[in-house]
This record gives sequence, structure tokens and C-alpha cells, in this order.
Amino acid sequence: MTSPTIESILQEKRTFAPPAEFAENARIKSMAEYRELYDRAAADPAAFWGELAEKELHWFEKWDKTLEWEPPVAKWFVGGKINLSYNCLDRHLTTWRKNKAALIWEGEPGDSRTLTYAQLHREVCQMANVLKQLGVKKGDVVGIYMPMIPEAAIAMLACARIGAPHSVVFGGFSAEALRDRLNDANAKLVITADGGFRKDAIVSLKIQVDKALENNAASSVDNVLVVERTKEKIHMEPGRDHWWHDLQQGASADCPAEEMDSEDMLFILYTSGSTGKPKGVVHTTAGYNLYTHVTTQWTFDLQETDVYWCTADVGWITGHSYIVYGPLSNGATSLMYEGAPRPSKPDAIWEIVEKYGVTIFYTAPTAIRAFIKAGEHLPKSRNLSSLRLLGTVGEPINPEAWMWYHKVIGGERCPIIDTWWQTETGGFMLTPLPGATATKPGSATHPFPGILADVVDLEGNSVEDNQGGYLVIKHPWPSMMRTVYGDFDRFRRSYWEHISPKDGQYFYFAGDGARRDEDGYFWVMGRVDDVINVAGHRLGTMEIESALVSHPAVAEAAVVGKPDEVKGQNVVAFVTLESDYTASDALEKELKQHVVDEIGAIARPGEIRFSDDLPKTRSGKIMRRLLRNLASGEEISGDTSTLQDRSVLDKLRGGA
Repeated sequence: MTSPTIESILQEKRTFAPPAEFAENARIKSMAEYRELYDRAAADPAAFWGELAEKELHWFEKWDKTLEWEPPVAKWFVGGKINLSYNCLDRHLTTWRKNKAALIWEGEPGDSRTLTYAQLHREVCQMANVLKQLGVKKGDVVGIYMPMIPEAAIAMLACARIGAPHSVVFGGFSAEALRDRLNDANAKLVITADGGFRKDAIVSLKIQVDKALENNAASSVDNVLVVERTKEKIHMEPGRDHWWHDLQQGASADCPAEEMDSEDMLFILYTSGSTGKPKGVVHTTAGYNLYTHVTTQWTFDLQETDVYWCTADVGWITGHSYIVYGPLSNGATSLMYEGAPRPSKPDAIWEIVEKYGVTIFYTAPTAIRAFIKAGEHLPKSRNLSSLRLLGTVGEPINPEAWMWYHKVIGGERCPIIDTWWQTETGGFMLTPLPGATATKPGSATHPFPGILADVVDLEGNSVEDNQGGYLVIKHPWPSMMRTVYGDFDRFRRSYWEHISPKDGQYFYFAGDGARRDEDGYFWVMGRVDDVINVAGHRLGTMEIESALVSHPAVAEAAVVGKPDEVKGQNVVAFVTLESDYTASDALEKELKQHVVDEIGAIARPGEIRFSDDLPKTRSGKIMRRLLRNLASGEEISGDTSTLQDRSVLDKLRGGA
């Protein structure tokens, strides 16, 4: 691995202090309070997390030891007995929250449903008993392949209740991708639906399950449980397939939560690697429960009256941690939406904010750039005054997109939390605390209390301010992944062997480069392999992308390196334009000069390729490694199971 030293050229100087009224009412009200928490956690992480675990969660039995750390194996709350479903549901039933809305759900066709904590508890218990009836036992893995409907969350909570680890597979994956994941996890049962609604179309799911299971290709699967959502005609295999509503109707609502060991597996979630098969990231029970609970509470400044909306899908870690487990553990009201903005309803997002009085809104930079492209007249036609806090997740956000979000959606009154974390970390690693942290557009600011983050070189030495390096975590935290399912060696190689241990210090590193500025703010530069070496200058692709997006013609940009005999690499930019601009040689020349004006001649793109869209994962991340293949004229390589629309690649290849 080469050194990721990055020319830090774009220096964002704008700073936005927390609004005084927000800070006054916040859970954490000042940087002095943040620093006190951070310093206390850094001095004794085990004591810090142990105190929070005792205060914030219900335990059947308290743990014997807070942390056992034998790198790279961490065990938290050793000997403790706990249940995540109990913490999300049962403990709220003895309080006024019993009749509080737990889930508000909006379907794409306009149907809706609200489940109180008491109602959600009843349905989870019934479904837990259905799973038992179908032979699922503690330790059996259950595959979940669902649209964004309440039954997806109910299924997850039911699995957690009886100690059956779930493996949620995003409902847009192909039959082949589903089959691979079911086989790797050795799943005993699959929960799915006939289909779901998205962008004015039915997404068929049961058909994909049938394909995944045909010819006994996933031989561990004994039963399939099917939710009726779209009412399309599907095949029901006798003896294997069962309707959710038929079995739930006769199921008892009495299902005591299983007492789980702290380190019992909670779920497997597959994340793509650039090469090889997807990795089954394993998360366990107690540490994950605590960390998602506390990060939800502090980072979103959660209040009892909030209507909280994370726009992710439960098929991704964001949906696990910050739609289901984190919010419900806190007794919050969490909103789920089945659909997306579409031609028939381009203002769908803002209509829902207005309809339900959403107060906290958490979405991806990709979505924000799509909102910008659609036009600010859409949000301005709706009443968004209920919003008090905004957030971003998934990838670094361009400063100009941050500013649009701040002005147009937040009305310049809402703090923005820009969060950096990963499937593997379980929860936020870097994030502002909105009542305490002054924010800078494009920076994830500071580590969450208890997270010892640093930017280092290959030998583990901290780099100087504003010098690029590897973003690492230097001490275990409760929600960290425990292993790659069935492949501990891959876990060790992938995350613990890139940076040399230093003075007994081990470094968790999952591939991102970063810099830290003179104020101690972290700037995530993207994947280390998203660094371009042009004539000896190592440029962060995000900074060039930010320069391009700051031009009024550009809606979205992705920058990659192309081998060049003279320069080493050449900058190639893939650009989508705002709707009122047209690709032309003149515009290409103008954009190249714009990058020179913003950054300097060393960053001038050698090529700009215009496109209607960019290749993205189903969670909205741009797949830059595929663009590198295209720019270099190579065959597409590595895992492409997360690719949302393959036709985008074909169009780009045709225009290459």
C-alpha cells in the first residue's frame, strides 16, 4: 500500500456555530462539555462505557468484566445477559411511551400506518412465535429480503427477541446476490414479500427468492415467509412457503425475550469488497445496543417530541442502527418511507416532512445532490419549519451541497451533523454534537466521545496538520464488528494489518484517507485508493469533485485516475449536468478552467465525460472503482452485486 499523502488544496474556512437557542436546550450544550466527556472517555474507556451501559440499558444480569481486548478480538460486557428487542420495546411499556408512536410508515402509493410501542411489541412477539413455529431456534440465521415496510423492522426485532441472528439483504439485490448471501450465512428461513413499490413501479421480490432457491441452490433454507404487499400473482411452494398474515393471525402475543449473552451474534450484514466475495460483517448484542443507543441520543440531540426520519433502507447498516435499533432503544418515533422522489411526485420527501412534522432529517449527500438538481422550488413549496436538525451519511459531502442543504432545507437555522462511520463500525465514529460543535461544510468535525481517532502514516505515526494520511481508530469501541462471518483471517487482514502496530498499539483501518486541520477537525478524503498521483502530486478526488460541483452547470461529479506514461496518472472526471445545461466542447473547456481556478493547474482534468447518471450502489454511493476501469479501458472487475443500474455502465462504456 502506498502512502496516501494528499495535497490539501481546498481550505474550507466557513464555520457555523450552534444556534444559541438550540445549544441552550441540547443534551450536550458546549464544547467544554464535549471535551469533558471526551477526555474522561479517553482516560478510561472501559469505565466510561460501563457507566453508560448501567445507566442506559436494561440487563437481566450485569456483566463481570467491561472489556477483554486481545487484538484484534474485543469482547464487551463479558458475562452480561441482555436482549436488544427487550430494550427497544418491553421497557417502554411500563412508561407513558406505551402509547407513543414507535414507527410511522408511509407507503409509496400513499397508504400509511402508525404503530405505538404497545402495538409494535404485540406484533413482534407474534412474529417471534411464528419463527419458533417454523423451527427457528436460538443461533439459527434468518434471511430478510424486504421492501421498506413495517414488517421489515418487525422481522428484525422478532429475530433479536428469540436470539436468531438476522441477515438483511437489500430488496434491490439480484437472485444471485441473494443466493450467495443465504448460502454464506447458512440461513434457515427467508422472510420476504410479494413485492414493494418504488419510483412508480412494483419491485418483485418473491420471484427473486424463488430463483435464488431453485434446484435447492440454497439448501439450508427450509421455509419462506411472505408478506402480502403488492398483491401481484406469485407462486407459493407447498410445504415451504407461508403467508405472514395467515401465521401471525393465530400466533400468541406472549413471547418472553431470550436472555442473550453480551457477545451473542445479533446480525450478519454483507458489505462489498473491491475484490472477492462480499464480507459478512458480524455484530454482537450488548455493545452494539449500547453504542447505537448513545450515538442516536447525543448526535441527534434526541428529544421526546421528535419525529425522526432517516431516509436509508433497512437493508444497509444505516437502517439497522439509525432507523430501527438506535431510535427504538431510546423510545423515539422513527419514520419509515417505502418509496423515493419520482416523476409522479418529485416533492415526495418534502411532502412527508410537512405531513408528519418531521423534526430530524438524516439523508445521504447523493440524495442532497439529487434534490439540488430537481430544483429548490420543490422544497420551497412545502412547509419545512418543523425541521430542527439535519444530517448526512454515506460519503463525504461537497461544501457547496452542504451550503444548499443549510440554506434551502434548514433555513439557515438547523445544525447539520455530517457523520463518518461504516458497516464495520456499527455507529458514528466522527460527528458533530449539534449543541456543542461549530461545523465546517464538508468536515465530519471530531470523534464521538470514546472514539480515539487519528490520522497516521504506514508506521502508525500521527501526521502533521493538513497532511493526508490513514484514518484509524486506536482503541476498541462497543459496536465494532467482531469478525467476518466464517473467515476470521480475512477480518484480521482486511482491518488490522495495513498499519504497523506501534508500541503495542493496534490500529483499526478500513480504507479511508483523511486530514486533520489546525483546529483539530477531521476531513475525510474518501477511500485511499481514490487518491490520484499527478506528476508527483497526490490529489484527493473529493477536492476535485467539490471544485466541479461548485460550478453552476454541474449536478454531480466523480473523479478517478487514468494511467499516463508522462504524468503517472491523469485526472478523468465523470460529470452529470443540471437540467438546463447541455454538454459541449465549450462547457468542457470551461469546467477544466474552473478546476484550475479553484485548485490550481495540477488538478486540471485531462478528460471530462458527460453522463446522465453515474454508477452507484443501491445505497447511493458512487462506485468509483468501476469508473476507474472505464477510464482505463479495462474490463469491469470485482463484486458488482451492489450496482443499482447496470445500464449506466453500458452507456458510459459506449461513450468512452
